[in-house]
Amino acid sequence: MDVSVNNSQSVVSIQVEAIEPIVRAVLEQENEVCDEVILHFVTEEEISEIHSEFFDDPTTTDCISIQVDEAGTHPRFLGEVFISPQAAIDYSHENGEDLYQELTLYLVHGLLHLIGYKDLEAEDIKEMRLAEKRQMDYLMRHNLLIKK
Repeated sequence: MDVSVNNSQSVVSIQVEAIEPIVRAVLEQENEVCDEVILHFVTEEEISEIHSEFFDDPTTTDCISIQVDEAGTHPRFLGEVFISPQAAIDYSHENGEDLYQELTLYLVHGLLHLIGYKDLEAEDIKEMRLAEKRQMDYLMRHNLLIKK
């Protein structure tokens, strides 16, 4: 699997090499197979532009997932996840959370969207939160978090 990581922001130091093992672990735990996934760590301005382009909403957000190929497609380009480290900074400061755990959660959330999890209806939100918790517990047990 090819995991590409683009980092166009400078507000948070990110160890890019730490990303691929996280992606592999999440997809393995979800029994998902793909050939490629692209991850972007972007500025607030960039995520607002993407949010506007794809969702007609110019506000900032924490992460955006754009699914490309569904399960059963070969080769399978899973899609792209855009993550705003600034959103993680803001949230972690307001709520006393660890910045890098929050960033990892955004990555997990984005990947879960790419493989089909939704979070618009109450039942879907419950399922997404359970999957996020399961994944984060696994990643923390195995010391697989985004790092400086």
